Amino acid sequence: MDPRLKKPRSTPGPGHAMLWNPLFELRAEGPLTIQAQLRAAIVAAIGDGRIAPDRPMPSSRELAQQLHIARNTVVSAYQQLADDGHLIARDRRGYFVNPAVIGARPPPPPATLETQVRAPDWSGRLRLRPSLQRNISKVVDWQQYEFPFIYGQFDPSLFPTSEWRSCCQQALAGDGALDWAQDLFTRDDPLLVEQIRNRVLPLRGVWAGADEIIVTIGAQQALYLLADLLVGEDTEVGVENPGYPDAWNIFSLRTKRLRGLPVDAEGLRVGAALAGCRFVYVTPSHQSPTTVTMPVERRLALLRRADADDFLLIEDDYERETTFSGLPNPALKSLDRSGRVIYVGSLSKSFAPGLRLGYIVAPAPLIAELRALRRLMIRHPTAFIQRSFAQFLALGHFDLLNRRLSEAHRDRAQRLARALAAHAPQLRHPQVNGGSSFWVEGPAWLDATQLAADARAARILIEPGEVHFFGASPPQNFFRLGFSSIPSARIEAGIRRLGELVERQRPVG
Repeated sequence: MDPRLKKPRSTPGPGHAMLWNPLFELRAEGPLTIQAQLRAAIVAAIGDGRIAPDRPMPSSRELAQQLHIARNTVVSAYQQLADDGHLIARDRRGYFVNPAVIGARPPPPPATLETQVRAPDWSGRLRLRPSLQRNISKVVDWQQYEFPFIYGQFDPSLFPTSEWRSCCQQALAGDGALDWAQDLFTRDDPLLVEQIRNRVLPLRGVWAGADEIIVTIGAQQALYLLADLLVGEDTEVGVENPGYPDAWNIFSLRTKRLRGLPVDAEGLRVGAALAGCRFVYVTPSHQSPTTVTMPVERRLALLRRADADDFLLIEDDYERETTFSGLPNPALKSLDRSGRVIYVGSLSKSFAPGLRLGYIVAPAPLIAELRALRRLMIRHPTAFIQRSFAQFLALGHFDLLNRRLSEAHRDRAQRLARALAAHAPQLRHPQVNGGSSFWVEGPAWLDATQLAADARAARILIEPGEVHFFGASPPQNFFRLGFSSIPSARIEAGIRRLGELVERQRPVG
């Protein structure tokens, strides 16, 4: 704790007419400076009406003493707020709230004599009810749990804070703002597109022109754009089963003709179930959720089947950069010779999921239509983030981060496999060669949903697997263990405790 932020005295000292410290609570921790926190607190207090316009602000000395901060910090904060028009200085009287700021607030709604108001009936107006779909449930406060075996979160200890901050600062420096502050309409940041072309895609054996790439707000928006543009109410779409629930839900908003396609130890099966599909969604590098990798022979067979049956493949390469061998597997797109593969990738999933950066690689005519559609939705992803990430790629930070993640994930995957073998031998899982999770199959008697509830009470987070199965009566004995956000040292203890919870469900006799 910053020594300047000691707990204030419980009673005011001499000369203190009011206790201001409860109004301006400051914290030494956090991204904002003490001065910035003070300015924000004063602006909030003005907006909430907690500081009357006819009452002077406390003197700089008085407020500094109460908050245990430097007097110059208060003086600077007051001066900036006066420059911004929130406060006005009156000779010999100090600083006051600017009445113009208060006057700018809208008046409260007038009282009405109407005692009964008829609210709209939303159930009869909603064309879609996405909230009723089966979705993966995420725990918001996952960082508060001792053993967070959850998927899709990052490890703060591996986040390259200084490198990312430097890239953001470079985007702000000089004339950089002239590039990203303008409205790009349908365009993307050209530097980011070039980095995707020259540094990201070639690692997967994919080569594309600038007119064959569009940047999206994550891979999920990429799927939504493709569904909007390509899928009609009678379009037959095949999705892996078990598979990615959000892909199933996105396509189901456009068509009821969804088909669950069987998966085995080598990923999507190439068989009769593909007949009649117009589009097939596939995750060949790390099948979601089983994590298995489709071998090259089956990829070639799938491409031949797509040619023969005239369907298109939507390849979601969501975890392409996290492999334990050090070399990514060639993408299905890299083997495509007839232009039947629409490639969807993520830039930020393993780095920082909250950045929401993805892309689509497809023939130029399709990309042109996707750009026109995206313009109607969001125009373009945030240009500042695009430019900052382009710098992150150009300076080699992304490559270094991926190497660090691969090493950390390899170690955690090995520890997790050993812990499962030692403390929960009744659980099975495919061999994991990359990614950031295990797909676990329990005995037939295991109820993974109940296990997740029991585990949560024991400060363990796991993800029940039934949501990944499409159709009636999904199996209940599967669950997912993520290892991207749990420290290596906690893995064995967490699995030992989880194994004990599994054993509690074992039938007697």
